[in-house]
This record gives sequence, C-alpha cells and structure tokens, in this order.
Amino acid sequence: MSLDVGRVERLIAESEIRDVCLRYCRGIDRRQFDLVRSCYHPDALDEHGDFLGTVDEFISHAARSLQRFESTVHLLGNILVEVGDGGDRARSETYAVASHRLPATGDRPARDHVVGLRYIDDFERRDGTWRIADRVCAFEWTRTDPVAPGWSFTEAFRLGRTDGDDVVFAPSLRVEIDRRRSLATALHTPPQHGEIA
Repeated sequence: MSLDVGRVERLIAESEIRDVCLRYCRGIDRRQFDLVRSCYHPDALDEHGDFLGTVDEFISHAARSLQRFESTVHLLGNILVEVGDGGDRARSETYAVASHRLPATGDRPARDHVVGLRYIDDFERRDGTWRIADRVCAFEWTRTDPVAPGWSFTEAFRLGRTDGDDVVFAPSLRVEIDRRRSLATALHTPPQHGEIA
C-alpha cells in the first residue's frame, strides 16, 4: 500500500486549521488578544454580528465588548474543513455555542446570554502557516436566561480567570496543585468537597 501524500497533506492542513479555531476560543475567553490576533492574517476582515472591520478593529471591539461579562465560554462542535485543490486555501464551517455571564446590576439578576452561531472562515496558508484570511459569523439563535439561585462554588474551587493568571498558562500544574495543598495545610482547613461538574 503506497502512501497518499496528498491525503496526508490535507489531514495535516485540517488539523492545523482546527487548532487555529481552538486557539481563537482560548484567546477570547482568557482575554489574550495577541493570541486572537495570531489566528488571523494581518489583512483579514471579520464580519462579527454588528461589527465589520479589520483584525485590529475587531480586537479593539472585542476587548471593549467583553468587559461587561464576568466570563465567557466558547464551545466548538462540528468543524468541517474543505481544503482547496491548490492546498493553500481552505473553507471551514465551525458550529459554536458561546455563553456570556452578565453580572447582576440594579434590580436585574445575573444573566447568561447564550448564542448559537457558525464561524465561516476562509483560511490561507502563507509562509507555511494557516491563518484566517476572512471570517463571517452566521448567527442561528440567542437567548438570555436569569441565573437561578442554587449551588455556588466555594473558596475551595479554583475559578477560571480572564487574564494571564488563569491556570491554563501555569508552567506546571503540579506546582499549582502543591501550592494549593500547602495553603490548605497552612490554614489547617481540610479540602472542601462540592458538587462535581
């Protein structure tokens, strides 16, 4: 059986393109805008809801817009990548559900704003690197739900952060775990257990 080089190259391209889509979500949710920028070619355009502009304009827009949310979580589902015949262009369609936690304000409770959408991306490989050349977001549905009273995280839980101090950026998870254990021992408090997500 001979190796189908073209097929292998397509599989590598698909994997690299999916990685860009995943890095974009990390960049948005952790507010790492340089990471978001690295997902796009510098001359890319983005049509993102009521926004339409360049990559730098989109990042400025996102940085302002995201300030009103306590946290966001972008979940990706189906990712279909279709590599063009030349091997340096591709179209991807990525299904996503984006959750945005709004804090309580005045007489309004905390709310979860949830959006179903698809990222439609034209990718180009330039100098051996796949990045988004242009993006259009196709929105499918949205809803906003008040956060009902219920179980909350205790201080024993490590919460996600929207900055560079999030645990995903820690050089070593073992160091992070040992630091947490040392702190609990120093305070003479046994680890607390709550519901498991």
